[in-house]
Amino acid sequence: MTDRPYLEFERPIIELEKKISDMRDFSAGESIELSGEITSLEKKLNKLRQEIYSNLTRWQRVQLSRHPKRPYTLDYIRMMTTDFIEIHGDRYFADDKAMVGGFATLEGRPIMVVGQQKGRDTKQKVIRNFGMAHPEGYRKALRLFRLAEKFELPIVVLIDTPGAFPGIGAEERGQAEAIARNIRDMFRLKVPIVVVIIGEGASGGALGIGIGDVVMMLEYSWYSVISPEGCAAILWRDAAKAPEAAEALKPTSDDLMKLGIIDSIIPEPDSGAHSNPEEAARLVKNAILEALSDLQKLSIDELLERRLKKYRKIGEYNE
Repeated sequence: MTDRPYLEFERPIIELEKKISDMRDFSAGESIELSGEITSLEKKLNKLRQEIYSNLTRWQRVQLSRHPKRPYTLDYIRMMTTDFIEIHGDRYFADDKAMVGGFATLEGRPIMVVGQQKGRDTKQKVIRNFGMAHPEGYRKALRLFRLAEKFELPIVVLIDTPGAFPGIGAEERGQAEAIARNIRDMFRLKVPIVVVIIGEGASGGALGIGIGDVVMMLEYSWYSVISPEGCAAILWRDAAKAPEAAEALKPTSDDLMKLGIIDSIIPEPDSGAHSNPEEAARLVKNAILEALSDLQKLSIDELLERRLKKYRKIGEYNE
């Protein structure tokens, strides 16, 4: 088996990839012509990929959003933008490493980009607090949003968090207030805001930077009021029932598109963003540029009115 990290439902794909790789190595080393067999296996691999990824359960899509090789916010910033200048600190308490942001250039257009950042290895995960921001993270984000408004720069938000940090210190420093203030003030920002859920979008941790004129999701990301594990722990006192909770929550991009909560879905490479990060970044970049191009045609008054209407209509129901 390959050393590349994989999810359980990816096992048949990984095994076939390994078989093709071994056959190529054997063919080259022994000077034996095996191109026909390799081509046949590659066709089988493509068919297998299509079958698996077109029939994922909601829980499997949640797992895919957490793939250890999936691109994070700083990866997208590096691949999509130039001249990134990170801004640190909230000017009140500290610099939250779980929330990153700063000035950048997107295809010649200056922007402000903000998002949660997870860590790859154990050390980075601890430094980034697993992508779970403290109140100072949300206050830093709001500081950057106001800077963007001051300099009339569009805002790009990349969401990827399992939730806001629920620790005692965070609560003592006003976690709920910081998130609520961000939600209120983002409605008032007089610049275009484009939001992309690139991985996990959990609860107020996501919504604290998630108010936008256009909200998009990557195909295998999720967005919900609570994580499936959290929901299962509350309803059944058993986190192992997360797959059932995922089905009930309907957190996938397809679900939220049908419910009218997001505006569009950004397709991912065949096996997910982790299989081809550069292509994923290209697709996200193009979607952001298209959204900004449409938003810049609106006046400030039109922008703010449309933003309010967008969120007011969410949750409507018929008795």
